[in-house]
Amino acid sequence: MASTKDNLNVLFEDNHIIIINKQSGDIVQGDKTGDTPLSDIVKTYIKDKYAKPGEVFLGVVHRLDRPTTGVVVFAKTSKALERFNKMLRDKIVDKTYWAIVKNRPPKDGDTLVNFLKKNPKNNKSTVYKTASEGSKKAVLHYKLIKSLDNYHLLEVDLETGRHHQIRCQLSAIGCPIKGDLKYGFDRSNKDGSIHLHARKIVFIHPVSKEEISIFAPTPKDPIWEACH
Repeated sequence: MASTKDNLNVLFEDNHIIIINKQSGDIVQGDKTGDTPLSDIVKTYIKDKYAKPGEVFLGVVHRLDRPTTGVVVFAKTSKALERFNKMLRDKIVDKTYWAIVKNRPPKDGDTLVNFLKKNPKNNKSTVYKTASEGSKKAVLHYKLIKSLDNYHLLEVDLETGRHHQIRCQLSAIGCPIKGDLKYGFDRSNKDGSIHLHARKIVFIHPVSKEEISIFAPTPKDPIWEACH
């Protein structure tokens, strides 16, 4: 179920940043679909909550794919946006994802290094073992957390942030994410989601300099609940 102003799941908020537990179906930023983006919903929430006159500033710090759930950070001030963007460039923001996949991976833990090439026409990335023209290096680390009867829960840490990186790199080792038709799972989830969740983010606050560690609860779903 997509977010609205009334069901917005706020995980953290102060004067500088707001962190949302994104629902499946939310688009973080406006796109060609014309659907209301999460950024606009958050702006409306802030405007109403604080009775702000005029335009509300909200900076999009990073994005998640539409069918993915979990932690999304927005900046409420230009200072926070600028500093957070620098932290992401400097790779000093730790993001952890959970993925429920079809097959047990070849190893219980591994580092995957590939080269990904995005095709804008079908909005899909292709995995290559070696660099080719237009490809970008992609590195992730995964470990097996739990095995269910038919599925396996992996914890994933990204070193790079490429287009559909987790989805296509896991698919390339024979572990497509549940519901992800685009990358090889055999059927979609009824609600259009995929079982990929931005579980945790840890960073030094761009203004207060305190360490912030935020967990996003997984969606209410029997398979996610079986993973806890």
